[in-house]
Amino acid sequence: MSNFLTASIGRKFIMSLSGLFLMMFICVHLGINLLLIFDDSGDLFNQGAHFMATNPLIKIMEPVLGLGFIVHIVWSFILSYKNYQARPVSYSKTNQSDSSTWASRNMLVLGALVLVFLVTHVMNFFWKIKFTGDPLLDHVLVNGEEMENTYALVSVLFKSSVIYGIVYILGGILLGLHLGHGFWSSFQTLGFANKIWLKRLQIVGQVFAILVAIGFSVIPLYFLIKF
Repeated sequence: MSNFLTASIGRKFIMSLSGLFLMMFICVHLGINLLLIFDDSGDLFNQGAHFMATNPLIKIMEPVLGLGFIVHIVWSFILSYKNYQARPVSYSKTNQSDSSTWASRNMLVLGALVLVFLVTHVMNFFWKIKFTGDPLLDHVLVNGEEMENTYALVSVLFKSSVIYGIVYILGGILLGLHLGHGFWSSFQTLGFANKIWLKRLQIVGQVFAILVAIGFSVIPLYFLIKF
């Protein structure tokens, strides 16, 4: 097992599994976040956020999710370093775009930029909700149930800061670029590498990446335009 983990295919396998796991989280997270634009009272989003914060299964998954992020990030740097060691002499730069996309050649850079966006997001929302608290999180009643006003915390920042809105949009686009290659590449590593499956997965990956980028971008745009 240790030999498998240290081998190139083992490292890629771990990257693929952790990446697919994080993609599932992105879908759930985006679905909850889109509730922000469907109800200006905030009740829908507060109910969604309250469910995520109190559901026992979600609480169990939170440390697993954190571990998934750590594994994916650390392994990406390890894999990139090992690849660099394997080819210390630079290849002649003919025309790399003929055989690979820009995103596939810059996955580490895209991942690092997405990480910056993730840290910013965690500091502004998750950290306050889970640990430090915020006056905007004062409890409200939604359908007779008391819960934190997470909607106020999120919406006020989007309404008051054009800069953060732009950063969030850029983060969504960068995430989409990262996923455009990461989606089909993960399945390829797991064995879906024949011409028929790979072509289909590349198309699905591009559609998925575009939907994610648009989904995350439309939220700050909604607040910037409407308010």
